[in-house]
Amino acid sequence: MTDSNMTDNIKIKRALISVLNKAGLTDFAQDLHERGIEILSTGGTAKTLQDASIPVIDVSEHTGFPEMMGGRLKTLHPVVHGGLLAVRGNAEHEAAAEAHNIPPIDLLIVNLYPFEQTVARGGSFDECIENIDIGGPAMIRAAAKNHAAVTVVVDTDDYEAVIADMQQYGGAISSDLRRSLAAKAYARTSHYDAAISNWFAGQIDDQTPTYRAVAGKIGQSLRYGENPHQKAAFYRTGDGRPGIATANQLQGKELSYNNLNDTDAALELICEFDQAAGPAVAIIKHANPCGVARGQTLTEAYQLALRCDPVSAFGGIIALNSWIDAEAAEEITKIFTEIVVAPGVSEDAERVFQSKKNLRLLVTPELADPRQAGMTIKSVAGGLLVQSRDNSVIDDLELKVVTERQPSEQELADLKFAFMVAKHVKSNAIVYAKDGATVGVGAGQMSRLDSSRIAARKALDAAEAVGLDQSLAIGSVVASDAFFPFADGLLAAAEAGATAIIQPGGSMRDDEVIKAANDKGLAMIFTGTRHFRH
Repeated sequence: MTDSNMTDNIKIKRALISVLNKAGLTDFAQDLHERGIEILSTGGTAKTLQDASIPVIDVSEHTGFPEMMGGRLKTLHPVVHGGLLAVRGNAEHEAAAEAHNIPPIDLLIVNLYPFEQTVARGGSFDECIENIDIGGPAMIRAAAKNHAAVTVVVDTDDYEAVIADMQQYGGAISSDLRRSLAAKAYARTSHYDAAISNWFAGQIDDQTPTYRAVAGKIGQSLRYGENPHQKAAFYRTGDGRPGIATANQLQGKELSYNNLNDTDAALELICEFDQAAGPAVAIIKHANPCGVARGQTLTEAYQLALRCDPVSAFGGIIALNSWIDAEAAEEITKIFTEIVVAPGVSEDAERVFQSKKNLRLLVTPELADPRQAGMTIKSVAGGLLVQSRDNSVIDDLELKVVTERQPSEQELADLKFAFMVAKHVKSNAIVYAKDGATVGVGAGQMSRLDSSRIAARKALDAAEAVGLDQSLAIGSVVASDAFFPFADGLLAAAEAGATAIIQPGGSMRDDEVIKAANDKGLAMIFTGTRHFRH
């Protein structure tokens, strides 16, 4: 695409610099000065340049209008915006600029007030409002609109590209770079406004605002998406929730789209397990848990999680809620694993993992609070589905025993554990558990009965893998993420050996399902809360 107003190379004669982030500033400005470029600046930026003996003209001197209102008015002036917006070669614009003494500005370097950082550190309402930049976005948008002649820089990482262009083109900036930087500038102001609008919606508790802004900053360009023919990238939203976006990779090759998706699922599940309650391990495959367990040690928890489905665990993602010791690392490295993620890893354990060069090792010093509010977003054709995060946790639910038999203390503990896991299994979800470990998981089926049968089969396969002659589901409990619409799914669980059931309830046939449970001598709990996960 071409622009009739676009000039191939524009020589820089005058620059306006107003930045909060001073990284690389003096070297960049010194290069501009040595090329004979006049530098306009404001406040702290001007002082930094003056301290570095770089000649600078204060914007107030340039406009003939003093900075006022605590800095709210300094660049919002026709001399500044006319210098940025005037179309070169347009007779009317050039006549107006000459009549009103508005010199052109060829290069704008601006970054914005730290609104996002102020919110992140818990600034007060008034602090956040005061850190909403007005002049900066206005100048950026003006310069980006007039990118046919003006170069706009909003990222310190782009200083090098600007200098390289000037070196190559004798002090000029190419049209390609100007257009690229203009696109980035609009993306930056969009991101900034999105942060403000979403924060403001939260302040007034508007969960469904008329306009929903979604923005992120690139964290990683990916080789491809779910499949090799799909383009992909990972963007960080900066919402502050600990997880895959805050993880630090210690070893292994770059994470892929599917790795990031699966590791996110693993971390969201493992954060349900309070570290103070002891070690817990989750093994994830294709965003579904194939084994989850608690244990006295991480090694024991891992062994119990692996026992649930050792076939699916091959090439999976392992999330742990505690620092990994050498013993657990030795056990984990006995089979091929794509990713291991935990709050930390001992030096001895790290040396063990180093023997597996293809294993990606990630640490997340802080795990998310499962009760933390927030939003989740899913794209659909022509729109977005936005909802509040499923931050319901089993310990906060009012549990109601609906059968004649009450669950035993051990059954109750296992029922809570199984329902916690079922929350993170794709619907229709069925989870068998016993003694703080899953023994069978049925996920993502069109029928809850099919999920029950698959989970029961997994429990039988797991028993055979460790040389047992009866299913691990014998004496287990079972959790369902949603109600049983018919008694058949419950009966399948009873046939597999389950003794107690936890489910949301709420079916038109609840009475029929309760009667079936009583007939089989099962204990059953209703939670009143559904955990569909698509």
